Amino acid sequence: MTVRIGVRCDVGPRRGIGHVMRSLALAEELVGRGAELVFVCDSHTVPWADEQIRSRGIPVEAAVRSPQEHLDLFARLRLDAVVFDSYDLDAEVFAAVRTSGLPTLAIVDGDLRCAEADLFVDQNLGAELDRPLLPEASTRLAGLDYVMLRNEILRLRTSAPPQPRGHGVPKVFAFFGGTDAFGAGPHVVRALAASGVPFEGLVVAPGDDLAHAIRAVALAPGQQVEVIGPTSELAEAVVASDLVLSASGTSTWELLCLGATAGLVCVADNQVMGYERAVATGAAIGVGVLSDLKLDPSPAAAVLRRVLLDPVERARVAVDGWKLVDGQGRSRVADALFQLIS
Repeated sequence: MTVRIGVRCDVGPRRGIGHVMRSLALAEELVGRGAELVFVCDSHTVPWADEQIRSRGIPVEAAVRSPQEHLDLFARLRLDAVVFDSYDLDAEVFAAVRTSGLPTLAIVDGDLRCAEADLFVDQNLGAELDRPLLPEASTRLAGLDYVMLRNEILRLRTSAPPQPRGHGVPKVFAFFGGTDAFGAGPHVVRALAASGVPFEGLVVAPGDDLAHAIRAVALAPGQQVEVIGPTSELAEAVVASDLVLSASGTSTWELLCLGATAGLVCVADNQVMGYERAVATGAAIGVGVLSDLKLDPSPAAAVLRRVLLDPVERARVAVDGWKLVDGQGRSRVADALFQLIS
């Protein structure tokens, strides 16, 4: 009999699409093993995210809020298990679903937020060193061994560490989530421009206002910036670049797996721990905290100047990141979930 699994995740213009993208990575693995998936979320509020789900043949149900609404929906869908990836749901929803006897997996980032689940997954760097208090009879998978990545990332991962690139004008790719909810793009481009170093930039701007603000940044001689909208070819752009600038969120692990030279910007309070841990490994470059960049881009510009002028350092960072994330995390998580269901 086919296993039916529901994925209840956050998505929205302000929330972004990080929860959807890592949930899709696990969904691809589960579908590949014969399971039927259904997403429960408001993906219609971010059309690009909605297209990503539906293009994989996965149906979407509108998000519900209360514990009873979840119980009724999951019963109607005849689910065998539920995957939660949400900051926004009340803890009572997790507790009600688990108490109903439906096997539950919750994807978290450090703080469990009082959630109840049979299985927790924290795919963040150093999470295996943390010791959160777990609900009774729960288990936890933690650390980079459990990073869940989509097919498009895994297809482009090389079988050997990345090789150093040439010494020409560096190609820089910058993206800050499917919505750039915190408006990081223009401020990071301003810091790039302030570095004074020539570069060829490709920057994703999910909205017209962001695109206009990026194009309005005054560039130094030899600097070029092309602005594009959200794209399904992010991974291709990453591997074609000498430096990739991104928010310090779930996309960090994609960059490391691909062997990118990753420059991270901490755009939100819940990213501080992950940002600090990633930069401390030396496998990513700390560009700075977005609130600081908005006030003064000079410190970030100094960091970017150093890395743009140093291809040897860029190569070292890329190799160190490639070694940290092996791309097999979603398989390990799927094994644990199927064991829970059985």
